[in-house]
Amino acid sequence: MHERVAIVGIGCTGFRSITPEQSYKEMVYEAAMRAYNDAGVDPRRDVDSFVTVAEDFHEGTSIFDEYTPDQIGGALRSVHTITGDGLHGIATAYMLIRTGQFDVVAVEGHSKASNIKTLPEVTAYAQDPILNRPLKFNSHFIAGLEMNSYLFESGSTPEQCAAVVVKNRFNALKNPAAAYGADLTIEEVLAGPILSWPLGQRETAEHADGAIVMVLAAEEKASSLSDKPIWILGAGWSNDSPSLEYRDWSHAIYSEVAARIAYRQAGINNPLEAVDIAEVDDIYAYKELQAIEALGFCREGEAGILTTEGFTSADSGLPVNVSGGSLGMGNLLDANGLARAYEIVLQLRGEAGLRQVEDVNIGLAQSWRGVPTTSGAVLILAN
Repeated sequence: MHERVAIVGIGCTGFRSITPEQSYKEMVYEAAMRAYNDAGVDPRRDVDSFVTVAEDFHEGTSIFDEYTPDQIGGALRSVHTITGDGLHGIATAYMLIRTGQFDVVAVEGHSKASNIKTLPEVTAYAQDPILNRPLKFNSHFIAGLEMNSYLFESGSTPEQCAAVVVKNRFNALKNPAAAYGADLTIEEVLAGPILSWPLGQRETAEHADGAIVMVLAAEEKASSLSDKPIWILGAGWSNDSPSLEYRDWSHAIYSEVAARIAYRQAGINNPLEAVDIAEVDDIYAYKELQAIEALGFCREGEAGILTTEGFTSADSGLPVNVSGGSLGMGNLLDANGLARAYEIVLQLRGEAGLRQVEDVNIGLAQSWRGVPTTSGAVLILAN
């Protein structure tokens, strides 16, 4: 049994709103080659197993792992799909290595959202087929209901949610991989079109195309493959009620539980003191505030205040979404969690360029699968 596991290679391509010149296979191949070169491995010889995270409805094909082996170097090898988000894929690879049966595992996630002609309808198809789907709820409508409940229960304000948009899209201006960087004001965000009151269009991440591949290795391999291995200290995931009728609409219970599992593995009692940088879900701006509270960085209702006071900015107490998050980089569907982890790895390596945060040793990545799920994961990484 392997006790320690590290991320030893990363690669990505994207992220843009549309990529007509590339198929998803070409994007995945490019990201995979960059990851394998970064790790110094030959996938045909050195990688023992492969994990892809994909949603069959988004891909338009069933049993999607049958369509990924060629471009990740996994032909005639062990390849399987995790029907979850990118952090679920990393957690799966982590567990495979911990068993002692595998030394090196690669994880792949991508988005080709621009290929999906009826993406809102496809996403809405995930709703309960008996009680909810016949009502034809738009996914943004459900998010608007949750945002309204969160604001009411926490005392947070639309202005505080708009401050998340301002911060993240400004951060994205320093990220060459981000598609949606912008210098906005709170007033400009609030003046944007309404999707589902109180949720505005500018508080919602636009979709982007891109691919991310990560290579994980057991300690014995990691030390020889990388000068800067990034160690996995803890990984947790959780699902709250799948039913719209029987879930908590104000709190991210799934993140609370997932964080509790990851903190216990990492030996973290006070996350605000232990964690130097965080990348959290912000598919909708209010979700970042909800996540900060669920992860134990502050009490309920305080995340918005901390954001407007600048505590979560890149040069302050707890930098959150220095990459620009999904609001700045784009919504990458099931690859969102990998995008959050990718930034943490860059930061811990000291390779984040203009957006590099000083003195970071422990980072946290958190993900959410999106409407209508209450499914998420938390990953703790250290250098």
